[in-house]
Amino acid sequence: MTDTEHGVAQETGGTGTGHRSVTMSRTAHGEFDVTNVRGGTLHIGTGETDDFTPVELLLTAIAGCSAIDVDFITSKRAEPTEFTATSTGVKAKDPVKGNHMTDLEVTFRVRFPEGPEGDKAREMLPRAIAQSHDRLCTVSRAVQLGTPVTMVED
Repeated sequence: MTDTEHGVAQETGGTGTGHRSVTMSRTAHGEFDVTNVRGGTLHIGTGETDDFTPVELLLTAIAGCSAIDVDFITSKRAEPTEFTATSTGVKAKDPVKGNHMTDLEVTFRVRFPEGPEGDKAREMLPRAIAQSHDRLCTVSRAVQLGTPVTMVED
């Protein structure tokens, strides 16, 4: 449930439920600064510079959301000695579906120290990845479920 002040949904932040938003401001042709409600910013572009593109941010969001889930679950058992998540996909063009992404995949490379705690974390890893995929990761779940996007003019 979202708190409201004067009828306006308030940001909840963190991992809880509730309203989220970012604001984008144009800085140049095809370039924008994105700001969240906590003041964090990043610069996005078309891929002509080293700035992230919107598609790369989608891949980042999918991998990041799942990586956080997996990290929270497994690191309760042991601190990883290596943890990377690589998100890939194919940008496709279709006359009916329009531009979209296909073949989205996140590959985890997670290593734990030797010993009983590391063994417990290694044993938990496949289940943690499955839980993130099937239930926990808000971003990948939204993509998998096909959440509608509404675009309006203000």
